[in-house]
Amino acid sequence: MPYVLLAFAIASEVTATLAMRASEGMSRLGPSVLVVAGYLISFAFMAKALTSLNVGPVYAIWSALGTIGAFAGGVVLFGEQVRPLTIAGAVIIVVGVIVMNLGGGVSRG
Repeated sequence: MPYVLLAFAIASEVTATLAMRASEGMSRLGPSVLVVAGYLISFAFMAKALTSLNVGPVYAIWSALGTIGAFAGGVVLFGEQVRPLTIAGAVIIVVGVIVMNLGGGVSRG
């Protein structure tokens, strides 16, 4: 169940980040409301997940998948460019999360 909560936290964070891009500097009401609601929901789900998971690896997963989700969403929704260096950075992020989980795991004992 904590991983489901973490997945919801990530999805909410990505939604909020993409809405921030669509808000045009927080000048459009609908996307701006989605930004605030998305981040609040994301932090609530992550806080609940952290009652049974270790903070370091969970935060690494949350931020890494959020980064990759925002990158993919920016490409799909806003036509942002994909460059080889950007893809290399995404791969490095994923590898870093894997290494963190191998080193510390995500289950609290």
